[in-house]
Amino acid sequence: MKKTAGFIIVMILIFFFAWARTEYVQNAFLAADGFAQGTTYHIVVKKTPLKFFLKKDSSGNLKTQIDSILDHFDQSLSTYQRESIISRINRNEPGVTVDTLFKRVFHVSEEIYRESDGAFDITVAPLVSAWGFGPGGPDEQNNPNIDSLLRFVGMDKVHLEGASVIKEDTSVRLDVNAIAQGYSVDVVSGFLDDAGYRNYLVEIGGEIRARGTKGWNNPWKVGVDKPTDNNFIPGQNLQAILKLKDKALATSGNYRKFYIKNGVKYAHTINPKTGYPARNRLLSITVIADECIYADGYATACMVMGVEKSREFIKSKPGLEAYLVYSGDNGSYLTWESDGFSRYMVEEE
Repeated sequence: MKKTAGFIIVMILIFFFAWARTEYVQNAFLAADGFAQGTTYHIVVKKTPLKFFLKKDSSGNLKTQIDSILDHFDQSLSTYQRESIISRINRNEPGVTVDTLFKRVFHVSEEIYRESDGAFDITVAPLVSAWGFGPGGPDEQNNPNIDSLLRFVGMDKVHLEGASVIKEDTSVRLDVNAIAQGYSVDVVSGFLDDAGYRNYLVEIGGEIRARGTKGWNNPWKVGVDKPTDNNFIPGQNLQAILKLKDKALATSGNYRKFYIKNGVKYAHTINPKTGYPARNRLLSITVIADECIYADGYATACMVMGVEKSREFIKSKPGLEAYLVYSGDNGSYLTWESDGFSRYMVEEE
């Protein structure tokens, strides 16, 4: 009888662990995908132990909550939303007060503006529109009056007083698209943290934040796209594969958002000092930082600075790692990585 009982217990345990493994594969992760900020988002969350067997902890519910967060985010910081806070400020509507989302982006933008010696500047909006990269699309005028627009560019011409934006001139306009997407990744990550999740990957428009592991202590793996013109499909043509744990990543490049007019390529990264689209050998830069808002902002600043200045800038920033792809003398692709970047690289098998 004891042998029979022991055999039954063993069989029950085998059945239980087989069932549990199947449940883990089928029920361990939540995924949410959708559209926001003119791009797509993809979020994968590993359930916490307490929520592991809860069927009501569904992907649909997660998606609904994330969509609501991103919609609220756009109502604050999107220049493509006519009634957003930033759009109303750009129209100089009286009595507009900013929220905590706007304040965070503004203060970090000021910080990066100072650190980059003006290479990053959210007052670049008039130039962005003049070159055809604003909400109105490509501008038909052949020669935008850059010198006249530069009078309204510079973060020394705008500041926050409490919850109000004070401009030196009403023609000053703001565009935070070069940093807001990274911040939206942080905002969604904060929501997941507050909900008790400890392992997740958040990706919005190519900007990423990873926490914990994917499973069995394996880090999350993400791809860096090769910066070739018209490489529009993320993940189709990769430059490198990286492993992330408790880090954020942003990639900036001029290989997707550009147009060609009269044989000249105009890319969306505008140099705030010259007023013209940045033209240098740097094709793309991937920055790894603790927060995606910083990774995004620093990546944009480096695209303006170019290869040599970016190298020195990254070296001067403790805790920041970067991977540059730039063109050589013969049109070849060259790369440079900061000292600590190699630990994030996945070696080719």
